[in-house]
Amino acid sequence: MLTPLETAAWAGLGAAAVAGLGAGGFAYASLWPGSRIFGEALIAPLRQGELALTFDDGPNPAWTPRLLDLLAEHGVRATFFMLGSFAAAEPELVRRVAAAGHLIGNHSWSHPNLARTPAVRIREELTRSNAALEQILGGPVRYFRPPFGARRPAVFRIAAELGLTPVLWNAMTSDWSEPSPERIAARLSARIEGLTRCGRAVNIVLHDGNHRDRGGNRGPSVAAAAMLAARFEGSYSFVALDAWRT
Repeated sequence: MLTPLETAAWAGLGAAAVAGLGAGGFAYASLWPGSRIFGEALIAPLRQGELALTFDDGPNPAWTPRLLDLLAEHGVRATFFMLGSFAAAEPELVRRVAAAGHLIGNHSWSHPNLARTPAVRIREELTRSNAALEQILGGPVRYFRPPFGARRPAVFRIAAELGLTPVLWNAMTSDWSEPSPERIAARLSARIEGLTRCGRAVNIVLHDGNHRDRGGNRGPSVAAAAMLAARFEGSYSFVALDAWRT
């Protein structure tokens, strides 16, 4: 028989284990791209041979123009999820992205973790970013990627109220910290080929911006995007996300 002290100790361990499981479950539901626990998001359909190049955290005055030139060389139409604060500071660059035929989506105003953000601020982040983008573009913004992929039920509810389709991904590597474009491209190429064998389209995340620095270095990411475009040009179709709307 356990002593009262031992009983209390085991009870404490049990509570800690439950709390740990709960924290782990929340992390999975809010951060894992494939999780549907908190709501549905656009990832990629069963369409073998289609690639969507998507770029987060721009526009970046140093690197987004170079990326646009590289995409134009390969005839690739992409999707750019922009921070409202950066877009407001670079309106001509936003218009240049749109004029090149690329799709522009909302990536919040200032890049908070929306899974841990009060609902009133979630609404402010999405509404303010939408307003800035729509004023620059002269038309509606329909797609939204949560920063870090972080979400909870309030994020989906508010996005729906604003007419925004949440978007996640199924192919990503740590391009924001990897200095080698060759390694970035190789990891993503392996993911592309694996998803293709499963009959899926591929929704690729790269970064043309840095949410902490509007002009931050994204040379490796841009170079990796060019490598992917060159490698898969002709054998895959590059699409923007509106090609998958239902």
